Amino acid sequence: MTESHCTNNLFSKALDFFEHQVVSSWNKSIRALKAAEDILQQAADLGLVGACVESIILKALEHPHLLGESFKDLTSNDEGEDNENYFRPNVRRKLFALEWKSEDLSILSLRLYEPIIGAMIERKIPAEYISAAVCQYAKKWVLFSMKEGDDGSIYKKSIQREIIEAVERMLPNARGLMPCALLFEMLRSAIALDASNECRNGFEIRIGKQLDQATVKDLLIPSQGYAKEERYDTECVRRLMKNFYRNYTGKDGHELITVAELIENFLIEIASDIDLKMSTFISLADFSLAASRGILQNSDGMYRAIDIYLDKHRYLTESEREEVCHLLDCNKMSPEACLHASRNERLPVRVMVQVLFAVQLQMRETMPKEIKGSEEGRLFLKGVEEEEEEEEAATRGCNSEEEVIKAEMEKMSSKVLELEIECDMMRREILNGSCRKARKGKVNMWKEMKRKLGCITSMHDCNCHVKKKKVHPK
Repeated sequence: MTESHCTNNLFSKALDFFEHQVVSSWNKSIRALKAAEDILQQAADLGLVGACVESIILKALEHPHLLGESFKDLTSNDEGEDNENYFRPNVRRKLFALEWKSEDLSILSLRLYEPIIGAMIERKIPAEYISAAVCQYAKKWVLFSMKEGDDGSIYKKSIQREIIEAVERMLPNARGLMPCALLFEMLRSAIALDASNECRNGFEIRIGKQLDQATVKDLLIPSQGYAKEERYDTECVRRLMKNFYRNYTGKDGHELITVAELIENFLIEIASDIDLKMSTFISLADFSLAASRGILQNSDGMYRAIDIYLDKHRYLTESEREEVCHLLDCNKMSPEACLHASRNERLPVRVMVQVLFAVQLQMRETMPKEIKGSEEGRLFLKGVEEEEEEEEAATRGCNSEEEVIKAEMEKMSSKVLELEIECDMMRREILNGSCRKARKGKVNMWKEMKRKLGCITSMHDCNCHVKKKKVHPK
């Protein structure tokens, strides 16, 4: 078949066809590789595989969109006709022999696909096109079949595990190259297929870099294994948070607020899980609060999560409920949340008192602002200011205005503490249920009320006009 036998023989015709018809075409090069998979070693020895691979890489370098449309293009282009015709061939593209509906590299087996992508990465093909191609490969061979609920055989799962681990190795590490939801889907697949720790850690690191783009639904990763204690994999969420804060480089803090609100909503979602441990709930909330302290201006989300958790875990003791409620910043709660909390029997007495104190402080701050809005308010404030000046002149015994304020605050704190102790005693008496103690409590409270009203000074000196009944001996 060679030219030594005769001219224009089969070998020269086959070589000419391969060079001018196969290697010159993107689609035909991919199909040729696909056809050679069964005799891959022989085709590689003849140089056919190397020629096809080199042709594919050169064309991808010149026209990266042959690998697939990048996710950035998909999000930046407007929907409709313009987006639909973005890569539709026109006269100029036809002149340069760009084939519309190009063959997808994802039809190749992993032993061909991974070396090709590796070579493209070394030749500096843009990372957004590499990630688009790799994601398409993962969808075709792993994600679609798992979405359809195909359990498959052990052999098939082994192949899928190998593919998802290779996908993680090929994916670029930069932030924002692919949707966060797609990365979560790959992570779930890696967990379900029992992929290696390196594979799962790789997906978690990539997700952590763009955790501010995630949703609560993304974070709801089911726990795996027969001995699972909680409904969702909270340890995985904790690792994602660590990766986010470790790689955070923002300056305005917007991403920090977004992630803090995301974790609050996640806590609201999982708080109803009866198997959720108190230590897990507290550690997740503490981690989020510590990272966003001074940035998050509202605690309503945290209050809602705590309320749901206490409602679904009523077996908690008073001290355990206080430990859960230490996450709450009463000064950052809205008036509506404070009103709800002040009537919430699930909260410990100490927290309810703190909420009432916070409401009082809010009223002190808001009342002057509302009064200043009207002319009458201005006159009223003027009168108040004059009275304050007179009071200030009367309190010259104090060294400074700061000392006066400090003394008032100390008085207020002592009153709050007394109220807290009394509320706690009342609650204990109610829960005790003993008639004797209840009767005794009533007498004590009655005596205390008379004492405060100035009706009695001692057991023998009684100023109240209540006649004592004489007791006659029988």
